[in-house]
Amino acid sequence: MESLIPILLLALGFVALILGANWLVNGATSVGVRAKLSPLIIGLTIVAFGTSLPELIVNIFSCIKGSPGLAIGNIIGSNTMNILLILGVSSMIWPIDVSRVSIRRDIPAGFIATAAIALMANDFFMSKDATIDVNWMEGLALLLMGFAYLLLTMLKNNPEEETEDVQEAMPWGKTILSLIVGIAGLYIGGELVSNNAQILARNWGMSESTIGLTVVATATSLPELITSIVAALKKNSGIAIGNVLGSNILNIFIVLGISALITPLPFDPLMNKQLIILAVANFLMLLFVFTGKGRKLSRFEGALLTLGYVGFMWFSLAMQ
Repeated sequence: MESLIPILLLALGFVALILGANWLVNGATSVGVRAKLSPLIIGLTIVAFGTSLPELIVNIFSCIKGSPGLAIGNIIGSNTMNILLILGVSSMIWPIDVSRVSIRRDIPAGFIATAAIALMANDFFMSKDATIDVNWMEGLALLLMGFAYLLLTMLKNNPEEETEDVQEAMPWGKTILSLIVGIAGLYIGGELVSNNAQILARNWGMSESTIGLTVVATATSLPELITSIVAALKKNSGIAIGNVLGSNILNIFIVLGISALITPLPFDPLMNKQLIILAVANFLMLLFVFTGKGRKLSRFEGALLTLGYVGFMWFSLAMQ
């Protein structure tokens, strides 16, 4: 019973985060349209970053409140869920075609991002003390790689392949209200999630990393899940896979980069096993793209990815 109220408050926090992110993105997109930004710029910055806002806000609040152990677990869990569960379910709804540009640019960037955080978390670059963490210099390096990826994406863009639909500009009053409500939702949601995740970790005898890998990662990935499922139902495979790949890259480069600038992010060496699973998930995604007919993820391959996520969750909880 003592965990019932924290669970309810945690759920309320996730709802506030998701709704807040949606309102903020709508308001910011309206501002972008009024500023005559191109659909590409809006899609790459405001819309793409919008689905990573819950992870970012949870990480920022956790770092500020002295629980940085949630940060890396949240991102590893979210990225693994994005590939195994979200791509898996989306592929089962409608086979996902993978564009050449995603194979040449986005999938390799995902491998590089995963390798970067694995090396940094294990102090491959800096090992001056006994503490295993991602420090502010490594966080800055992640941010620079993230900006380089966004710049490369903009430079290599083909306008004819641009499929992102951008909303029309809202009236100024509605735009400002959307921004204010969005910011308020993110703040309230961040407070509720960070506070109650700590309480549940203590009540259940679980580490912050495990809570981040499972409960927090699952909930903060709901925007990506909803976006990709809707895209799959509309048979728009470009948005379905682009949403997942872009979110995974931004989660590591931008979200973890900002988190590490706030405070060093401690890393439990036991989580190397989850990092290996994430690397394997990236490899399986690439392998499945080149098996069968065409460059696509079939329904059968989607089912295999989904089963892989069930195994990942079981393994993460069994390790606790």
